[in-house]
Amino acid sequence: MANPKEVKYTKSHEWVEFLSDTTVAVGLSDYAQTMLGDLVFINLPSEGSGAEIGEVVCDVESVKAVSDVYSPVTGTIGEVNEELMDSPGKINEAPFEAWLFKVENVTEAKELMNFEEYEAFCAEEE
Repeated sequence: MANPKEVKYTKSHEWVEFLSDTTVAVGLSDYAQTMLGDLVFINLPSEGSGAEIGEVVCDVESVKAVSDVYSPVTGTIGEVNEELMDSPGKINEAPFEAWLFKVENVTEAKELMNFEEYEAFCAEEE
């Protein structure tokens, strides 16, 4: 399970956990799932597809809106959390346990924030 203080964050509200030097798990932050409301559908990427920094990788649908999820790294989608296809609400229940996808062969990472920087960023957005 990812610890909110140990993962990195993006300005588009994804969390990034480095599993190794070249593999990361990506999920939606608690702030993102709170702002979206109850999630009802998720469209995950295909394993083996490419992921580019700042590009849309998948999307999530809530009772409020459909929101894009952006890749914080460049690499290859190595695994997707298929459990979320049937139960997207798990993201609302435990956002740091409900990773969306893992990216392998990471060659580049986006500008990422630590917990304190992300908290300050979210406070500015409110």
